Amino acid sequence: MIRAGIIGSTGYAGAELVRLLLQHPEAEIIWYGSRSFAGQKFSDIYRNMVSLVDETLRAEDMEALSEEADVIFTATPQGLCASLVNEEILARTKLIDLSADFRLKKVEVYENWYKLAHKAPQYLEEAVYGLPELYRDRIRSARIVANPGCYTTCSILTLYPLVKEGLIEPDSIIIDAKSGTSGAGRGAKVQNLFCEVNESIKPYGVAKHRHTPEIEEQLSYAAGLDYQNGESICLNFTPHLVPMNRGILATCYAKLKEGVDKEQLAGAYQNAYAGERFIRLLGEDSFPETRWVEGSNFVDIGFTLDERTGRVIAVGALDNLVKGAAGQAVQNMNLLFGLPEDLGLRLVPVFP
Repeated sequence: MIRAGIIGSTGYAGAELVRLLLQHPEAEIIWYGSRSFAGQKFSDIYRNMVSLVDETLRAEDMEALSEEADVIFTATPQGLCASLVNEEILARTKLIDLSADFRLKKVEVYENWYKLAHKAPQYLEEAVYGLPELYRDRIRSARIVANPGCYTTCSILTLYPLVKEGLIEPDSIIIDAKSGTSGAGRGAKVQNLFCEVNESIKPYGVAKHRHTPEIEEQLSYAAGLDYQNGESICLNFTPHLVPMNRGILATCYAKLKEGVDKEQLAGAYQNAYAGERFIRLLGEDSFPETRWVEGSNFVDIGFTLDERTGRVIAVGALDNLVKGAAGQAVQNMNLLFGLPEDLGLRLVPVFP
């Protein structure tokens, strides 16, 4: 059995990790970590876990945890994981970080967008971006997996085939994305109260959302650009908050290269994702909805070619807490330990 510890187990992503790992046939949770609720029972915080999880929450002590665990999941605010990790810890255990601390390869980009001094820049080059559909071979041998965010996973996977095959003008990309309120975290914030969110939709982080450089970096690699030496895609990314619990929907627009037709678009998606367990290609003129992926590790993708404007409109949907966070983290754990990638993740979407 894989001995797993979770630092930050009482946030939404951490609690989703608990839910998934409890059902995993080859993993056991040995440490439920929480800074805010240490000393309390996990099931007192999440009452859906009564009689399922009787453990008491422990402090966020990565040093002590690394002595016991085969893998540590950190579902924590930006900056914490980087401040705790060291060579001794990595010699004893694997690390899957759900924050942004190791997603970006350039320390100056991280510090500019997150307004934090990076505490462990020596690990940026080593850390592997945890998007299995793109990097599974590298993930298998990693010590640090940088688990991508929800908006980024959805946006990158929706656009990746089109960028990689050179079918679109990369600097014409516009991403209009929507998220359920669980994506904003569990912390108490006035702007996330029911009366503030219900019966409304609002943009936020306009022209400055912190997932923007992550999407640009990964799509730059797909385009074959020399990102480390300053070549980069530049795009518009605008997120919106909608009054639902879970889900990401990313509608992506881009100008087509001259002569590109719908058969080439469909072929690019097939070339990239044929055989991928967790990507469901809906094809041309069929579009995803968040309700059809809720509670699952699936990403649904559809597209259309707008001949009038010469643009492609590609749409992706996923559950922000599963494929956008905890489910992807478990998928990465499976790769790290040589298990079937879908083990513990054969989740049928929940409806209604």
